[in-house]
Amino acid sequence: MKIIWSPLAIERVTEIARYIAQDNPTAAQKWVEGIFAKIEQVQAAPASGRIVSEVNRKEIREIILGNYRIVYRTGLENISILTVRHGRQILPVDEIVA
Repeated sequence: MKIIWSPLAIERVTEIARYIAQDNPTAAQKWVEGIFAKIEQVQAAPASGRIVSEVNRKEIREIILGNYRIVYRTGLENISILTVRHGRQILPVDEIVA
């Protein structure tokens, strides 16, 4: 399956990595590598993530990396990475439901 990153997801990953890098550039790099590793897992098994409770739709799922939620939508031919949020942040539904 093809992976498609939303502009919002790219923006969030960039912002979070920059924030982490302020204190520890190596940790920021490892975190970004972890994001991509998780996405590879999703690519291999799209239904492996849990359904996002805020929307309760089987095609909108999430996987967890540390304190972060990686929210994605499964399709017939692709997987769309919708956003990445800290687990303590409220997940605005309008960010993930089109």
